[in-house]
Amino acid sequence: MTTSKTPLLDTITTPADLRRLPESNLAQVAAELRHETIDAVSVTGGHLGAGLGVVELTVALHYIFDTPRDRVIWDVGHQAYPHKILTGRRDRIRTLRKGDGLSGFTKRSESEYDPFGAAHSSTSISAGLGMAVASTLSGTPNNVIAVIGDGAMSAGMAYEAMNNAGAMHSRLIVILNDNEMSIAPPAGALSAYLARLVSGGAYRTVRETAKQLGRHLPKFIYDRARKTEEFARNFWAGGTMFEELGFYYVGPIDGHNLDHLLPVLKNVRDFETGPILVHVVTQKGKGYAPAEAASDKHHAVSMFDVVTGAQVKPKANAPSYTRVFADTLVKEAERDDKIVAITAAMPSGTGLDIFEKAFPERTFDVGIAEQHAVTFAAGLATEGFKPFCAIYSTFLQRGYDQVVHDVAIQKLPVRFAIDRAGLVGADGATHAGSFDVSYLGILPGMVVMAAADEAELVHMVATAVAYNDGPIAFRYPRGEGVGVDLPSRGEILPIGRGRVLREGNTVALLSFGTRLAETLKAAEDLAMRGISATVADARFAKPLDLDLIRRLVQHHEALITIEEGTVGGFGSFVAQALLEEGLLDSRSARGFKLRSMVLPDEFYDQDKPEKLYARAGLDAKGIVAKVLATLGREKDAARSMIA
Repeated sequence: MTTSKTPLLDTITTPADLRRLPESNLAQVAAELRHETIDAVSVTGGHLGAGLGVVELTVALHYIFDTPRDRVIWDVGHQAYPHKILTGRRDRIRTLRKGDGLSGFTKRSESEYDPFGAAHSSTSISAGLGMAVASTLSGTPNNVIAVIGDGAMSAGMAYEAMNNAGAMHSRLIVILNDNEMSIAPPAGALSAYLARLVSGGAYRTVRETAKQLGRHLPKFIYDRARKTEEFARNFWAGGTMFEELGFYYVGPIDGHNLDHLLPVLKNVRDFETGPILVHVVTQKGKGYAPAEAASDKHHAVSMFDVVTGAQVKPKANAPSYTRVFADTLVKEAERDDKIVAITAAMPSGTGLDIFEKAFPERTFDVGIAEQHAVTFAAGLATEGFKPFCAIYSTFLQRGYDQVVHDVAIQKLPVRFAIDRAGLVGADGATHAGSFDVSYLGILPGMVVMAAADEAELVHMVATAVAYNDGPIAFRYPRGEGVGVDLPSRGEILPIGRGRVLREGNTVALLSFGTRLAETLKAAEDLAMRGISATVADARFAKPLDLDLIRRLVQHHEALITIEEGTVGGFGSFVAQALLEEGLLDSRSARGFKLRSMVLPDEFYDQDKPEKLYARAGLDAKGIVAKVLATLGREKDAARSMIA
């Protein structure tokens, strides 16, 4: 290795600059890139461990392949920070996950070096295959490389794509970044030598020739020879499973050794036909001692001290909704041995790591497989168990057909604990829980609740435990609650009944979810303006509390619904119910007005949640402005938004 006294990373603006360096300098580039990644994330927070694990791989890919003409697709995108630094975004890397800054994931609109946007896992091979086929059809040959982690390989979509690619014999390179459940550990220099050998042209030619000759032998002899050859290759290098899917397997190789990576990547770059899988073994958090020592390898971190690795944790005024859910479920499970909990590779994110400590035999992490998680829960429900399927709103979308077909149609009592409902902040549009009320509320027999605060969440967990007439869902946001006192035990709520928290006579504000606190603030503001407001918490989007809604319509000049979801959700359900009952006919003639406040019809990028809700008009100031405009006080509404 040649070491330059000049920082080499300072000379690299794009991968073209990187490719002008001699190979002997690449180890220094990798060291500097790792340091820059650590320093940047210490300022911004974000996903650290995955990126540190692929530093050498990132350098090698951009050095060997002609990016952006060659397409490199990073599955999920957690590991893409070093990639961003090398592809013209180093000057903005300390804006990661901030408003108007860089996305924490790959994003097509951000750079030509991001050919496919990611954030949900296991999509890279499918997207890569589409690009590879497009390259063939358009007659503009290039390389397409999908980098996918071993965790993402637990999702069925990855195998569907591999099966399709193998059957089509498309030219596609898949790099399996194996950093946890290693399929076959590397064996040092011998493993690297074998990987280089089997990826080279001479071996492929001999092997394919032998296969062609073998097909002229009697079938039983050919089958025996083929099995013997597969066994021998599996003994040395693994990969029979991938070869059965039609991929040529190379590996495993040390993903931190450039002397191993570079020659293998050169060989697969020049591989002329068919899909190929390169098995690379890496260490998550590599090169940063605090990350290497952490149980989660610093998968996701807040701002931290680079020297000690100590993370800056904001002082919490109240427990997080996730923690309240987990603690409540544990208490309920102590009283009911039929309660079981299911997560799709997010035990800590959903709080089920807490449940698992108390009930390990009743906790099931099915991996990145939301479709399976839902139907698995349905199976448990058929046998009298009470499954709580805890999945982020944005990830539950992946199992929607199963929610419809395997749960709702069969009226099975699966309990859906929907975390990260509403806008989530730094993770941006791909992780926002904007649609669950809409897509669940349209299903016959589905009960949909939203907790207005952490105490309400306790009640909704208890309600879900007691409900056995069909599927039931309750949603709650990311982050800490509002600081209300928690009940020692949740009460079972009457299904489809809301509550009134403040009585008024001019305008009725009907909130669904955690916008209730802002709605109450708005009511105080309106009172100072001489406008009397009733504030109600719907609790249920389905079934609706029609008695409550009728009363609000009959005794107020206007009804405004407020929710942390898109059009087509709670407000739409209320409007439909009023139309069906004819309640708007007579009231409209007397000037009654119905309005809804929802998330605007757009995808929101990353920023602090409070800023996003203010932009959406779903804070107290926005609610006041909506009321004033509804009552015909447009000038006052405009002034209230400026104030």
